[in-house]
Amino acid sequence: MTESATTEPTTVRHAVLDLLRSLGMTTIFGNPGSTELPLFLDFPADFRYVLGLQESVVVGMADGYAQATGNAAFINLHSAAGVGHAMGNIFTAHKNRTPLVITAGQQARSILPFEPFLFSAQATELPKPYVKWSCEPARAQDVPLAIARAYYMAMQEPKGPVLVSIPADDWARPAQPVAPRTVSTMARPEPELLERIGQQLDASRRPALVVGAAVDRAGAWDAVVALAERYQARVWVAPMSGRAGFPEHHPLFAGFLPAMRERIVQLLEGSDAVLALGAPVFTYHVEGAGPHLPAGAQLAQLIDDPAMAAWSPVGLAVVGNIRLGVLDLLARPVAGGARQAPPRRAAPPEPAAPAAGERMSAAYVLHQLNLARRPGDIVVEEAPSARPVMQQHLPMRESGSFYTMCSGGLGYSLPAAVGVALGRPGEKVIALIGDGSSLYSIQALWSAAQLRLPITFLILNNRGYAALNMFAPAFGFAPGAELPGTALPGIDFVGLAQAQGCVGLRATDAASLRALLPQALASSVPTLLDIEID
Repeated sequence: MTESATTEPTTVRHAVLDLLRSLGMTTIFGNPGSTELPLFLDFPADFRYVLGLQESVVVGMADGYAQATGNAAFINLHSAAGVGHAMGNIFTAHKNRTPLVITAGQQARSILPFEPFLFSAQATELPKPYVKWSCEPARAQDVPLAIARAYYMAMQEPKGPVLVSIPADDWARPAQPVAPRTVSTMARPEPELLERIGQQLDASRRPALVVGAAVDRAGAWDAVVALAERYQARVWVAPMSGRAGFPEHHPLFAGFLPAMRERIVQLLEGSDAVLALGAPVFTYHVEGAGPHLPAGAQLAQLIDDPAMAAWSPVGLAVVGNIRLGVLDLLARPVAGGARQAPPRRAAPPEPAAPAAGERMSAAYVLHQLNLARRPGDIVVEEAPSARPVMQQHLPMRESGSFYTMCSGGLGYSLPAAVGVALGRPGEKVIALIGDGSSLYSIQALWSAAQLRLPITFLILNNRGYAALNMFAPAFGFAPGAELPGTALPGIDFVGLAQAQGCVGLRATDAASLRALLPQALASSVPTLLDIEID
């Protein structure tokens, strides 16, 4: 970016819009309220406003857009209530390490002492701890500088959301323009510590890599493939990873680590060196005991987040950009000689077609999807009960081909699919969503229809919160026990889609799936296919 300066005064609104232009942020995601209206006076023609019908939808769409484009997305929320509605997906953006510049309306400064209607009492505290920084500028003329700072902080690794609270009467106040600056967003890992990682890999005979979402975020996909091939290392995906970090059809791909300590140790058994790339060590979902690694294994971690490096329980942790670190490892000479390739991951058996009158299994549906999709199609997933099956039957083969939430919070992926489609125009986006998950943000279908995006929404409809039933035995429930509050009968997803302007289809058996799935995938307008599964 070129640097320029001017002393000509302007308004806060014009200074902010000019700054956003210079930063490539001419798309605004929002759900407007009264305190935000002054931003949109004489709204410029070169900006695009993407409306979400609820604030969590707004943040989910912006998150998908930011991940797809690699640049921070700009969000405009409504005071305390709007930020509160959005908090679930702000939490997810924090876990996803997605750069978001969130602005929230505030009541006019002159009436703030009187606790007016629709004000935010502690605007900067409300989103914490799930924003990197939050600010309500002391003066109106400081707003453009605050937004500039927010952008640079959002884009610095580890990336994440930030929030600026802006009183409604600030937008018309005079302010100085803010010229864009060049600000470094990443750091190179320490060479001495990378050398120690390289020496561990050189000395190993059975190395393993554990890849996380930061591999794809950093653009390190190809470099990690080269590193794995150099050392003939088995490659695992870290627990709860929101992006694909390695081609899942590659001979060195080993599979997915679950969020269970003992099971991770079991799967890594036999490895003498484990290198975690862009992933925590490790994410657990249930209580466990014992060691974090198999006996005799050395652990190293290359991570873009110093907080993760600090809490990692064992091993050498190196902080810095993943791609730069892996490139530096590849640049050093290799010692230790050639290694024998590990055995390939066993291919899953082809799921059997259901008998006439029987509902389809998730495995059968996902196998059919794998046969029908094109190589470059993008999958945005939120079907927790079907995820292990998806990992068996729907391999991700390319960088940028898979998105989900790192947080475990539902309601992200359906609107995120809209944002990804906006950020990757002309590409097919497949939103693979559970019936329960979809209902947290079903209003995103309206935004997809208004924008006429070529998204195929596949609803895996098992009529309940099946993930809870799968988890229940871990908490003492008898297998197959009926849990209260987990059934979701009688929801008409085709009707919901059509009411919001999307095409709605329903597959109830194998024959209708084989007929309708290619039609849904080929559609150039948003199309929902409700798939009834066992």
